[in-house]
Amino acid sequence: MADHRMLAVAHRAGNTVAGLRAAFKSGADLVEADVHLYRDALEMRHSRALGRHLYWDRSSGITRRRNVIVPELDEILTVAAGDPRLLLDLKGRSRTVAVRVAETLRTRCPGVPVAVCTKEWAMLEAFPPEMNVRRIMSVASSIQLARLRVRLRRERVGGVSIRLRLLTAPVVAELRQATDLVLAWPVESEAELAHAARLGVTGVISKNMMMVSRLAQHRGTTAEPPMP
Repeated sequence: MADHRMLAVAHRAGNTVAGLRAAFKSGADLVEADVHLYRDALEMRHSRALGRHLYWDRSSGITRRRNVIVPELDEILTVAAGDPRLLLDLKGRSRTVAVRVAETLRTRCPGVPVAVCTKEWAMLEAFPPEMNVRRIMSVASSIQLARLRVRLRRERVGGVSIRLRLLTAPVVAELRQATDLVLAWPVESEAELAHAARLGVTGVISKNMMMVSRLAQHRGTTAEPPMP
C-alpha cells in the first residue's frame, strides 16, 4: 500500500479542458499542464511543433495542427477558476516562456497559488518570492541529478520532480533534507507505485487516473499543493 501521505499528480491532464476538469473532479492534488511558447501564444501541449502545420509526440507520432485542439494558458486558467492545484511545466529552453507565464499569472490570477516546474532551472528565476508560486526543479538525466544534489547541499528549494528510474532510497532521503516535495515520474503501474513508496518520495506523477483518484481518496481530502 502506498504511503497515505503521498501526493497524486495528474500527468499532462491539464493540456485539455476536458482533462483538466476530469482531473480536478478526481481529487488529484496537482494537475500538470505543459506550456510551450509558439508564435507568441502560450500553448498547452506536450507534443513538439514541427514547423507551422505539424505536431510530434513519442506516443502519438505526427499529427496535423488543424486536427488537434490546443488550448492556450488563458483558457486553462479560466477553467481552473482560481483552483490552486495547477502545476505548469515550462517547455523549451527560452527564458521568454517563463517571463510570459509569470506575466499571465500576475494579470489573470494574482495571489492564487500555482506550482511551476521545468528542466531549465534558470527559468524559475522569473517567479520572484513575492509571487505565490511553488518552484519545482525537474530532473530527467543522471547528469542533472548529480548537479541537483550538489546544489541542494547549499540551499533549500521548493520542490523536485525526478524520473523514477534515477532514484534510490538514499538519494530520496538526501533530497528530503533540502525540500519537502519530492515527486517521481512516470508512475503508471502498481509495481511502480509500490517502488516509489518504498523509496520514500512524497508524491507521484501519473497518467493513470484510476491510480490518481485512488491515492487522493486514500488521503481522505484533497490537499492544496504545499507552498513556500
